[in-house]
Amino acid sequence: MGSALSGHLLAAGWRVTGYDIDPARMAAHTGRGGEVAGGPAGTAAGADTVVTSLPTAQALLDVTTGVAGLGSVPRPGLVIIETSTLPLAVKRRASDALAEHGTVLLDCPLSGTGGQALTKDVVAYLSGPEEAKAQALPVLRTMTRGVHDVGEFGNGSAVKFIANLLVAIHNVAAAEALVLAERAGLDLAAVLAAVADGAGSSDMFEVRGPAMAAADYSGPGVTTTVFAKDLEIIAGFAKDTGTPTPLFALASTFYAAALAQGHAADDTACVHAVLRSMAGR
Repeated sequence: MGSALSGHLLAAGWRVTGYDIDPARMAAHTGRGGEVAGGPAGTAAGADTVVTSLPTAQALLDVTTGVAGLGSVPRPGLVIIETSTLPLAVKRRASDALAEHGTVLLDCPLSGTGGQALTKDVVAYLSGPEEAKAQALPVLRTMTRGVHDVGEFGNGSAVKFIANLLVAIHNVAAAEALVLAERAGLDLAAVLAAVADGAGSSDMFEVRGPAMAAADYSGPGVTTTVFAKDLEIIAGFAKDTGTPTPLFALASTFYAAALAQGHAADDTACVHAVLRSMAGR
């Protein structure tokens, strides 16, 4: 996701200094015309806005509060656009630590897959202080197709959790529908076109349906391992709010099955493989 975001900024003429622990990612960034830093703090050396896109809670803490993190050098006025899907408590911890140095962290997760990010087909759920939001908007509009200001810090993550709850359910629903179509002996290409044009469609059906129909789960989406992290966060959020989520709970079992069946590195379209095996295919 981060590579796609930096690519859009570079294409639009922004000067982008990046950092990643993966040397291959750094080399790709340089190849696109980007500059590289020696660590997280270096990305803010000549910038007033930093974008973070990170896979785990520990990664966010390392990048923001670590020895060479963004909070290691006081930068009053620096705004960090935090685009990851992580537990809100961890984002608050990072925000509080950065605030001591005059830096503002915006809670701004993105809705969409890595493949969608490549074409700017993602939306941002922006939350935090108003002045910092205004500074962040030009950057966000360059990287996404839409920005939704959802209010105070933390609301962005809450909206993302709700969106991903629906993604989890819709993805399994799309897989179930296509297994049924296959068992019925229908032409799957025709089913994809017909259903996508009607009331039964969803983004997950249209984005992941072709991969499911081809039984090829290797696309540039979201791996099952990464999404399993998101599912755990959503379950905790629902528990904290005392909200029953029976459909989400049932859908989650298919992702657990996909992990158990060796699909950890596959796109989450692989829940189709789980349902297909249940149908004897």
